[in-house]
Amino acid sequence: MERTISTAICQDWFHKLSLHLENDVIIVGAGPSGLVCAAELSSKNIKTCIIESNLAPGGGMWGGAMLFNSIVVQEEARYILQKYGINHREHTPGFYVADAAEASSALIYQASHNGCAIFSGMRMEDVLVKDDRVRGVVVNWTPVLRLDMHVDPLSLLSGCVVDATGHPSEVVKVLVNKNHIALELPEKGIQGERSMNAEAGEKACIRYTSEVYPGLYVSGMAACGVSGSNRMGPIFGGMLLSGMKAAGLICSALGKA
Repeated sequence: MERTISTAICQDWFHKLSLHLENDVIIVGAGPSGLVCAAELSSKNIKTCIIESNLAPGGGMWGGAMLFNSIVVQEEARYILQKYGINHREHTPGFYVADAAEASSALIYQASHNGCAIFSGMRMEDVLVKDDRVRGVVVNWTPVLRLDMHVDPLSLLSGCVVDATGHPSEVVKVLVNKNHIALELPEKGIQGERSMNAEAGEKACIRYTSEVYPGLYVSGMAACGVSGSNRMGPIFGGMLLSGMKAAGLICSALGKA
């Protein structure tokens, strides 16, 4: 039995990896914006995979605020809760609360069920750039990088990449720092996240979800980070709407709107 178990896991996992050596879209980060983007793209038969450095997908949504595992979503994003079957109740007019564990689980399920491959425990360490366009990512195991082991990585190819890494904006930082390029933003470079202002942060999260360099999109807190916008705390409507917007932009670029 032990051999059967090991063989099944190895064959299935390597089959999944082989299928996703080339992709239409690679999303780096399995937080709420990345998961929504993945769910929407995969539902349109766009070949998508997520690279998530942690063991469990879900990003910062699991913990709610200070480990009080409830989240807030405003009216504009309520339709996403309804679409994904996430239970919620009205707290005050225009604001809804949902269970953080249920919301995180629902987003993970939708992305995976729609066909997105999620590679957890894997970290992006570099980007693949050819002909002045991002063409994929370079990955290694999270423990390898945390232990600073000298182990060469593998490359995964894609038509475009989404930086959904949250506050660090890791993909954009690697691209800018290693290649000295200007971003397609008014300030041309990474501005860094500003202090808490929930209303301003929610608006900026959606506004700056965009293609910042050919083949590279930003969503969620990464959009705030590169644009110099505010953080917003445990209100997640902007994250969900940012994922929707990123998916829409990519679908349009691929001619699958």
